[in-house]
Amino acid sequence: MQPDVSVVLITYNDSARLSRTVASVLGQSLHNLEVIVVDDAGTDDTARVLARFDDPRVRYIRREADSGGRGAPRNDGMDAARAPYIMFLDSDDELTRHACKSLVTEVERTGADFATGQISRPSDATGRARHYHPSLYRPRRVVEGIRADPAMFLDGFAANKLYRTAFLREHGLRFAESLRYEDHAFTAALFCAARRFAVVPWTVYHWRRAGRPTSISPSREMDNVRHRVRAAQVSDAILRDNGYSDLIGRRQDNFLGQDLRVYLGRLPRHTTLWVKEFASVVRPYLDELVPGVMRRADPAVVVCCNLIRTDRCDDLMVAARSLTGAKAPPRHALRVDGRTYWGTRADPGLDITALRLAELPFSASRIRHEVSELSLEGTVVTMAIRTYDPFAVLRRHPTVADLTVRGVRVRLAPRRQQDGGYLTRARLDLAEAALGPLGFDGACDARVEFTRSDGHVTGDTLLVDPKTPPLVCAVAGHRVTVAPEGDSAFLRFRWRRAGVLRQATRLRGLRALAARADLKLWVYRRMLPVVPRRRDLALFESDAGAGCTGNPKYLYEEIRRRGLPLKVCWSMSGDRTGFPPDVSLVRRMSWRHVWVMARAGYWVDSHGFPLDFPKPKGTRYLQTWHGQTLKTVGYDAPALRGDFPGPREQWRDAVARWDALVSAGPEFQRVFVPSNGYTGVVLGFGSPRCDVLVTGDPSASTRVREALEIPAGRKVLLYAPTYRDLSKGKGTSVRVDLDALGEALAGEWVVLLRTHPVERFEVPERVRHLVRAAGTYPEVNDLILASDALLSDYSSIICDYACTGRPILLYADDYDEYSTAERGLNYDLREIAPGPVLETTAELIAALRALPSIQAGYAERYKEFATLFCSGETGKAASRVVDAFFHANGRRP
Repeated sequence: MQPDVSVVLITYNDSARLSRTVASVLGQSLHNLEVIVVDDAGTDDTARVLARFDDPRVRYIRREADSGGRGAPRNDGMDAARAPYIMFLDSDDELTRHACKSLVTEVERTGADFATGQISRPSDATGRARHYHPSLYRPRRVVEGIRADPAMFLDGFAANKLYRTAFLREHGLRFAESLRYEDHAFTAALFCAARRFAVVPWTVYHWRRAGRPTSISPSREMDNVRHRVRAAQVSDAILRDNGYSDLIGRRQDNFLGQDLRVYLGRLPRHTTLWVKEFASVVRPYLDELVPGVMRRADPAVVVCCNLIRTDRCDDLMVAARSLTGAKAPPRHALRVDGRTYWGTRADPGLDITALRLAELPFSASRIRHEVSELSLEGTVVTMAIRTYDPFAVLRRHPTVADLTVRGVRVRLAPRRQQDGGYLTRARLDLAEAALGPLGFDGACDARVEFTRSDGHVTGDTLLVDPKTPPLVCAVAGHRVTVAPEGDSAFLRFRWRRAGVLRQATRLRGLRALAARADLKLWVYRRMLPVVPRRRDLALFESDAGAGCTGNPKYLYEEIRRRGLPLKVCWSMSGDRTGFPPDVSLVRRMSWRHVWVMARAGYWVDSHGFPLDFPKPKGTRYLQTWHGQTLKTVGYDAPALRGDFPGPREQWRDAVARWDALVSAGPEFQRVFVPSNGYTGVVLGFGSPRCDVLVTGDPSASTRVREALEIPAGRKVLLYAPTYRDLSKGKGTSVRVDLDALGEALAGEWVVLLRTHPVERFEVPERVRHLVRAAGTYPEVNDLILASDALLSDYSSIICDYACTGRPILLYADDYDEYSTAERGLNYDLREIAPGPVLETTAELIAALRALPSIQAGYAERYKEFATLFCSGETGKAASRVVDAFFHANGRRP
């Protein structure tokens, strides 16, 4: 039977990893395939490894001579392919389980010549993975030729794609056999030939990173540079010969943004002579670049390119340290007529204004530190630090300076130098490091921190000569190594337990056993019949222990205001950040937490106490919940929507523990109660968290502006998107183009970005002049009250914000996908939203510039929305809930 897909897997002396790679193909959900393993005349036991699979789908081709590249073996595999679809795979990488099936389906659904998908880069050392330019593969789409989406030149890989085999053969698409970076030329020709291709956002290919970077000789790396430049030239020629000369510049964007940048980042590790040769190899191609390429590139890369073109190799090595790791700022910068320049001259080729480094708030500002002397005597590290303040941060802000490493803090006394920088000498005793009772295995970086009188802190790592030999000492049962780290060579301290402490780590196995949740549940269930309840003890929890916030916070404050004889203990999952200093805390799922759960007469929370722990007899449980019903909830949500008994029964038992439910109002009760199968008491007095939004708090704005460094006179936009279920924790909820927003609104607005707690998104440095990361600010209501408008999508914060009467904008460029394939909605927001539903950043900018007229135009819809979701909010919910729950049946706690 003809296979559906041929996977061409090339290998050369890589039998140790080959099994994993072959297994990723044979384990595909699309079973009818073949894997063609092409051995490029290797000398290892590849044939023996393949024989162990004993699977007729595995075909083995051994070449007679080593080709020295990937092109020839791939072509051999392509010639041998029998399936209508083909993929390519390297022996150290893997396909995801549904890669073949999902890409075949996409090609057949769309009629595309090929389909391409996301690449992940898992590390064998850490187990963590990062995605290759995630935004490039979003949204899922069909591209009608490369002219329709030239940014896809960045997708210059052959292995993350599934092709129609006939398409490749018809157009004579083969891999260059004399070119080391053959993917570049192949994909250039591919994009020229394809009339249509499909792009999918899911991961199809794992491009593995080795545990440790492979060290290659300087001469071989220089040879790689020459081949990389040659591949770029060949690719440009392919576009030119196929009538795509107008797109050469867009393909060259990839050379500056990716190919060249790889080598620029490594320059600090090389000698000046090597850097000069590198510049001579690269310079001719830089001179060929199409006008406009430099304008679109990262300004830090552009600076390096211009230093190459002007043969300033010493400065080039300084600038290259801004490209990797902590991305060090320049030593010097010049500000002229609102523009910022790298160095000491207003050279247009060195313009770094777009990086916005001169406009950052104090806590995000950048200062460069270089270690000029480093020595070790006993446990004491002595160093001389040259500090460069390119943006005059220290001249504008009186500060105190400290050197910090692993809990050791040394006060510094920087001395001003003639060049405007500072010189500091410091002695750091590693014996003072905080290592814990069982010691510490790990690493941390030295930092110099400057603290302002208002408590705001800015800090940067220390750069060191990459050729500095490691310094090693013994400290309190540890071996400590002090050495450069990474391509930019910042100073890192590594601790490794030694001797007795290394043996003591075996105790961690016992600690892990004691920490097991199933053991704690077993003990908890046996405590319940014998441990008496304390009616004066309440266990409070918000957001699974994330902080003192939400409805539980305001109920707690009401209890304290009244002086009720109730001891409240808060569950904590992280650190004390987000909790008042005087509250009693217990770590969530610790043994003490299990004890308090068994003893407490009251449970109060906003999300759900540990699901499998039954409520003790006599304990009263108040579920306050944490949002509204815009999104599907309970059994209507994706996690419980399917007819799978385990999760549904678990949630049914969890809901049965509730004695009372806080309701925001009639609409909440209408949707939430049946969606969760709840049959108990409903306290329909409104949401305690919304009381302050109704009554106001004049001091909230001052708190937020001071904490987040918002300049006077700037309007505040609160941007609070919700997470996406299919890409939770990957930052995909932040869909607005923050760069475009910064260009249009900086100087007038500040954006407070409050992502959902499960989301992971780091605000890029280049937009921190506009965007403040507000995810860790302890109280969202402060942010609401300090803002002039809300930008959200499908989050329940929209309903809370409507209590203020202030403008609301919705950014929902994925509305159809979210409402059908993602979480799902209970309402058509396009019909009921209290403000416009926007799909582009340009629309958002226009709406913010016309906010008064937008607000007036949506006044009636806003009123209807507030009536639907906020009619129960009177500003007295906390008081009424405490009356109803804690004074039930006339009894005080």
